[in-house]
Amino acid sequence: MNIERVFIGLTKLNRGSTPYGLAPHKPILLLTLLDLLDRGYGADNRFYIDDIFVSTFHENWEILASAGFVEDFTLPFYHLQNDKVDSTSFWFLKTFPGFQLTKHIRSIQTLSELVEYAFFFEPVFQILTVKESREELRKILVKHYFPGSTDHYFRSNREQGKYLKEVQQYVLNEVPKVMRLQVAEEEVVYVRNCTFKKVVPKIYQSTCAITGMNVSTISGRSLIDACHIVPFSRTQDDRVSNGIALCPNLHRAFDSGLVAIDQDYRVMVSDQVIEDLCHPYGLAKLKGRKIILPSEKHLWPSQENLERHRGMFLG
Repeated sequence: MNIERVFIGLTKLNRGSTPYGLAPHKPILLLTLLDLLDRGYGADNRFYIDDIFVSTFHENWEILASAGFVEDFTLPFYHLQNDKVDSTSFWFLKTFPGFQLTKHIRSIQTLSELVEYAFFFEPVFQILTVKESREELRKILVKHYFPGSTDHYFRSNREQGKYLKEVQQYVLNEVPKVMRLQVAEEEVVYVRNCTFKKVVPKIYQSTCAITGMNVSTISGRSLIDACHIVPFSRTQDDRVSNGIALCPNLHRAFDSGLVAIDQDYRVMVSDQVIEDLCHPYGLAKLKGRKIILPSEKHLWPSQENLERHRGMFLG
């Protein structure tokens, strides 16, 4: 596939008309994909919906989108399938086995549960693997779609992962500011929750805080859950002070109020639990045990949150 024709085709994206002008979502997604390739992400032509992808889209949106437009990652991610280069589609979505995607889904969480990854038409991807081609295409896209923002874009502080770093600092209780959310900011919620799920097991060294079970794979994936102490739906709090690392069965027991943690960080077990007391993995054997805590105190579960959780405890 001819590189010049590919570049020309990518300047002819179908974009919706709005009172604020033509929608910027698709070109911003393309620029995001170029950024990801620059960072070594998607080198196998597989682009997964995750915090890195979504936060990079957000960073570009903040620089390029004009006032009035509503940020929406899901819209271009789905509708880019309908655009073509030389009459050939160049963007495809691979769903998980047993699922089909036949319409635009606005929930990024639902979309990530249906789509395993997205990928480029291979001849287009081969062009984009060349750094010089990406740099040339980036200039073409910005000049064509955002002519009034060209200087601003290239002069902006486009530090790699700047937004994601800010989210990580927030989740780790390393910054005093509160990242408040509005109902419409689902993408921000998604990035924060992804970060929470990665960070909490890490600070507990992939170890269940109650049982001491340590489980991870050779690839580095932890099989220990990041558990919210007070449900996120109640507080929108996804900092580590509202988190604890638990193995799946303890996670379920904790959420059900069958297990709690007292003022001294010791395990409480509900007297409503019915189990074989001789079983080596029974909950009763955990009663009174001091939980494992992160090495740094600002990463510990807060007693305020643990107290709120004890209000749900079935003692």
